[in-house]
Amino acid sequence: MKNQYGITNSNKAIFLFFIYCVINFSESFAQSIEYRAEWPQITNATKPWTRFWWHGSAVNEIDLKINLEELKNCGIGGIEITPIYGVKGNEKNDLSFLSNKWFQIFEKSLEFGKEMDLGVDLSNASGWPFGGNWVTDEDACKEVKYKFYTLREGEFLNEKIEFIQEPFVRAVGHEVNIDQIKFPINRNENLQELALDQVRFATKLPLQTLNAYDKSGKKIELTNNVDNEGKLKWIAPKGEWKLIAVFQGWHGKMVERAGKGGEGNVIDHFSESSTKNFLNYFDKHSEGFDISGIRAFFNDSYEVDDSQGEADWTQLMFEEFKNYRGYDLKDYLPALFGYDTEENNKRVLCDYRETISDLLLDRFTYVWRNWSRKYNSIIRNQAHGSPANILDLYAASDIPETEGITPIRIKMASSAGHVTGKSLIACEASTWLNEHFLTKLSDVKNNIDRFFANGINHIVYHGTPYSPVNEKWPGWLFYASVHFAPTNTWWSDLKILNDYIANCQSFLQSSKPSNDILLYYPIYDSWSSKGSTMLQHFGGSKDTLIKEISELLLKEGYTFDFISDRQLQNLSLKDGKIYSGKSAYKTIIVPKSEFIPISTFEKLIDLAENGSNILFEDNMPTDISGMYNLKERQGLYSKLKSKLTFEKFKDYEACKFGKGKILKGKEIELLLDEVGVIPEALAKENLWFNKVEREDGTCYFISNWGNSEVNKWIKLNSTGKDAVWFNPMTKEIGKVLIRKISDKESEIFLKLDKGETLILQWFPNKQDLKFYPMYSSFVNQIEINGEWKIEFIKGGASLPNPIKISKLRSWTELSEELKWFSGSAKYSTEFTLNNLESEFYNLDLGGVHESAVIILNGENIGTLLGPKFNITISSDKLKYHNKLEVIVTNLMANRIIKMDKEGENYKKFYNINFAAGKKENLDSNGIFTAINWEPLSSGLVGPVILSTCKIIK
Repeated sequence: MKNQYGITNSNKAIFLFFIYCVINFSESFAQSIEYRAEWPQITNATKPWTRFWWHGSAVNEIDLKINLEELKNCGIGGIEITPIYGVKGNEKNDLSFLSNKWFQIFEKSLEFGKEMDLGVDLSNASGWPFGGNWVTDEDACKEVKYKFYTLREGEFLNEKIEFIQEPFVRAVGHEVNIDQIKFPINRNENLQELALDQVRFATKLPLQTLNAYDKSGKKIELTNNVDNEGKLKWIAPKGEWKLIAVFQGWHGKMVERAGKGGEGNVIDHFSESSTKNFLNYFDKHSEGFDISGIRAFFNDSYEVDDSQGEADWTQLMFEEFKNYRGYDLKDYLPALFGYDTEENNKRVLCDYRETISDLLLDRFTYVWRNWSRKYNSIIRNQAHGSPANILDLYAASDIPETEGITPIRIKMASSAGHVTGKSLIACEASTWLNEHFLTKLSDVKNNIDRFFANGINHIVYHGTPYSPVNEKWPGWLFYASVHFAPTNTWWSDLKILNDYIANCQSFLQSSKPSNDILLYYPIYDSWSSKGSTMLQHFGGSKDTLIKEISELLLKEGYTFDFISDRQLQNLSLKDGKIYSGKSAYKTIIVPKSEFIPISTFEKLIDLAENGSNILFEDNMPTDISGMYNLKERQGLYSKLKSKLTFEKFKDYEACKFGKGKILKGKEIELLLDEVGVIPEALAKENLWFNKVEREDGTCYFISNWGNSEVNKWIKLNSTGKDAVWFNPMTKEIGKVLIRKISDKESEIFLKLDKGETLILQWFPNKQDLKFYPMYSSFVNQIEINGEWKIEFIKGGASLPNPIKISKLRSWTELSEELKWFSGSAKYSTEFTLNNLESEFYNLDLGGVHESAVIILNGENIGTLLGPKFNITISSDKLKYHNKLEVIVTNLMANRIIKMDKEGENYKKFYNINFAAGKKENLDSNGIFTAINWEPLSSGLVGPVILSTCKIIK
């Protein structure tokens, strides 16, 4: 007799023995793997990339190759080509975006990229957002306009049903009269000079619908009763009637920062035909060119609505709304525009905003992503600023990309990447850190570490302008304030930071998240809130939806990812953990909120019943969102809640439901403690960290940007047989001092100065390594205060003659010429040590402006980027007579100050030209100037101290 698997009873014992052997062999094999502590492989993806600005696309093959070689030699792994506005006086060299000549030089970029192992991404637009001179009015972004009329029984309307759009024009940096602008936009031949930001022409808007409503809510559609002249042929029946006419307007947004051929209308992001027509233009013009080397197409942040009004409509809005929401929006136009009951207003507005979100996802993002596949490419997408649930937009992107400095904003992209299993999660890094020419490499590292600590693993600098090799210093510049270009004084030292980034990302890209909490994003509360505009935008600095609870969790050291309603539906359970793809979590938190979709609540209840712990901050949401089948859905919500019986405790309530638990209470930390979710103690020490899982074991990125050194034992919620420190700045490795607490917890000893970073990796087996050297306090200090020779080796405007000084101070104090020098100087001195009494010494350079390369007795022993400038030296590198050389590099600022004071023109670009970060640095034309600045401290100012130290054991 055979069982359900087709196995006879006589063979059953053999089959079971076979299975037993397979299982035991697998376990034995897994246990026998000996993991070795070694650095992961470096690829072009682990290196930082950079946005590569093409001013006017005025790119030639020779200079392009030299530019790319500079990037490769500096440790850059790839570029994102973004064509932008041109350079004044260089118009003859501009290439029209997507022209044959443009594709020829782009094709050459891909060829060079392949030769140099530089990846290449391409922005789909010249500037941003998506748009161009081929985008027609039909495909351009739209906005809704409406008018109210009132009629009583027996009355008819004398007034025309029409809306004349008011003319409006706004340009960047200068005034323009609408009479100067031809219709359509692409008829204007001087678009680079005009630098248009928004244009609306005086025109009669098409009527989309006209409806009459009486006081009982009865609706009569009258659209077909309006003739071509706008005359309404209708006499009001019994009662008082409010008529609402809806017109489709043109938002008028132009592509920002566009180069030649890319100027024009921004597309309607809510229209599939608009998106496809925009992309088809690329298809048509790329025919015959080999562009197969594109890794990803890029879309910058959603900046359609940073102008007058909003792009809040699409031609098929009524059809799309009915398709997504299940009812006719025309029945509720009074509520849409805020003239119904408060409850109806918020519910219809919520449904409208959700529909906008769906359209941006389905009619733009997915369409664009699918289109990229015909080029065997992917998409890299900045979703922040969109009037949509950006968690879903990021999730639909192959490489989600964020920007900014706030952890919550950063985590929106990384969360979507984590819950959907993205291998790369990118950021636009170091856009505006300080004013122009004032950013230090330590500032950049601070910004990069913040991204790493919040889940980013793919740095894309913002950015590097292509610049002709013979262009006078400082070369072509972009208006954002951090200049990752060879003309920057610290370019040669940037290689050290780039290698650091590559080392960090080699770990972070070969890992998966290890976060405990899924934090539900209650977007329906925001969508149901009236606000000042029809749309609401998410992921920006004003997005406060989950700010309070997120900041609490971050401060206390809890690890979490945000999750959307759509993503929540894909969760599963295994071994008591909640899984989103391969990422495992311990619990879900629903922040304090008023509204929730019934499908979301049903999924939460199902998860609890099958073993999950679900936590509600304060209480459960009070109601179901939206208008469709409201009574039915409210009844289902009440029925589901009635199944939950809560037991009251002192500070919270708990319901055991199925195999899991549901808790609610005001103190979220108490609820987390009840379900066994413990914060990481690293946060209490003001350490930034990112906990991930790698094949070897649990791994931590740890960086110290607190005000003081950390020097103590710290508990970790993880353990292993052994742990190893990896120093991504120096590539040193060594074992960690460990005190095991339990099977799940350990204490590790950590000494980390301000600005320093270490990566900790747990292993399931012992490591044959020495302990990582951490040094005790520095004693027996000796000041190196002899004569210093200063040789100026690189920079300008010219190289000053060598000088000698007996007391270290800023080189700007040494001569008038040196006040304005930006570049590198080599400081040299000699000193003697009568007695090498210690095995290790600490060399502290004191004040350094702004980075330093240390050469001791002819050997390069390290490059220091700050904010601390000390390095430990083994005694075998010292002798009785010693020569110390320190190559110090300052910022670009001092040379720029003199150029501005003397009126040298390096700010010669169309459009926004060269904007300032701060108002006080604007000249009378609204352009950046450093004319009022004083020279910045520069060079080695000391004191330089040599101290003895020893390894902590």
